[in-house]
Amino acid sequence: MSSEVRTADPIELSSRVIDAGEADEPVNRVTNELAEIDDDVALVESFSHMVVFRTDDGLVAVDASGPMSGAAVVESLRSWSTDRIDSLVYTHGHVDHVGGSGAVLADAERRDHAAPTVIGHENVAPRFERYVDTNGYNQIINRRQFGGISPRHGLGLSYDEAPFLPHDTVWPTETYRDSMTRTVGGLDVEIHHDKGETDDHSWAWVPAHRALCVGDLVTWVFPNAGNPQKVQRYPGEWAAALRRMAEYDAELLLPAHGLPIRGTDRIRTVLTSLAEALEFLVERTVAMMNEGASLDEILNTVTLPAEWLTRPWMNPVYDEPEFVVRNVWRLYGGWWDLDPSRLKPSPAAAIAAEHVALAGGLDAYLARARDLADAGDLRLACHLVETAVQAEPDSSDAHGARAEIYAARRAAESSLMSMGIFAAAARESAAVVSASDDATSNDSSR
Repeated sequence: MSSEVRTADPIELSSRVIDAGEADEPVNRVTNELAEIDDDVALVESFSHMVVFRTDDGLVAVDASGPMSGAAVVESLRSWSTDRIDSLVYTHGHVDHVGGSGAVLADAERRDHAAPTVIGHENVAPRFERYVDTNGYNQIINRRQFGGISPRHGLGLSYDEAPFLPHDTVWPTETYRDSMTRTVGGLDVEIHHDKGETDDHSWAWVPAHRALCVGDLVTWVFPNAGNPQKVQRYPGEWAAALRRMAEYDAELLLPAHGLPIRGTDRIRTVLTSLAEALEFLVERTVAMMNEGASLDEILNTVTLPAEWLTRPWMNPVYDEPEFVVRNVWRLYGGWWDLDPSRLKPSPAAAIAAEHVALAGGLDAYLARARDLADAGDLRLACHLVETAVQAEPDSSDAHGARAEIYAARRAAESSLMSMGIFAAAARESAAVVSASDDATSNDSSR
């Protein structure tokens, strides 16, 4: 797929891509540019998008984008309408959806507008509280997950020392549990709760426009239902939500990432195929759990048909099916993988030292790791080189091999989740090698 954006109209592009079953240009665009989707309906493509409905009594906005893109999104919105934002609906509490709310509030103050009513599920505030409590952890994992993406690309992310949840994030002023309807200027916005990527997710049905605002339940990538560094995801409930939305016979589907979609058949195709994939993974994983299979057995058995992942709205370039299987296990089975030796294990360093000693020493272990990598078995090579570093954490040779092998592993992966983690491992070991080289150079110059 070309990385060049050539089709200005996102609806035109999505129609072509879905009808053809292939994409020849990006389907996830971060331009901060506004597209008028329909009369009184607009979308600003960013990270995440902002969806806006115009009414006689003001605007209804869905999501605020992230802290680094919020101001640009508001600026684009104001090129379309200077009306007061009456309501701001959060589809969920992820920072790329709420972090731009400070810019929304600042715009209201500059215009002498009353602050919008901010609507979210009742679990949004507890999420925010957790972000405050785990600020350092979330900064670390975000740097690892998105470490290869420059903040200059306009994503709603930050890598500096600012709080993970920006101080100016606006907390919900109106919450609900199961569903609610917000009416503004005669426009009804029916807001519903379903678990999916998060436990606080909302989606909205706007009957006057026959429009679904789906947040991250559709993102034009394989569903983010596995993410190895984040809290529990809910793939079964996610699939059920997609099935429910498919029953609405919507004419517009407005996601928070990826392209808007027009047409009942196209929308149903996307919603049902995503649901089918998640159901496949859940059903087969649970069936094997019920038979007493271990996590290792399930991971090496349950896979999606490869052709499903070639659909342009289901490419595993962010999350991937293997991680969803792990999340199903975690949801229903807990953290133990059924290997009794890992229930109360010895320290990893002690186990590693034994393995390296049995192999005849570090040199033999590293040679085997490199042989495996050269043969293309990067999974097994990573196990060996990780063991080598755990056994001798100060070894420049071990870290050099680790940097090489994880860099090769990163290059072989397709999902951002895997690439981020493997790239971080390569950088860690490269830094150790560099520090060792500097120390040696300083010693020799004395």
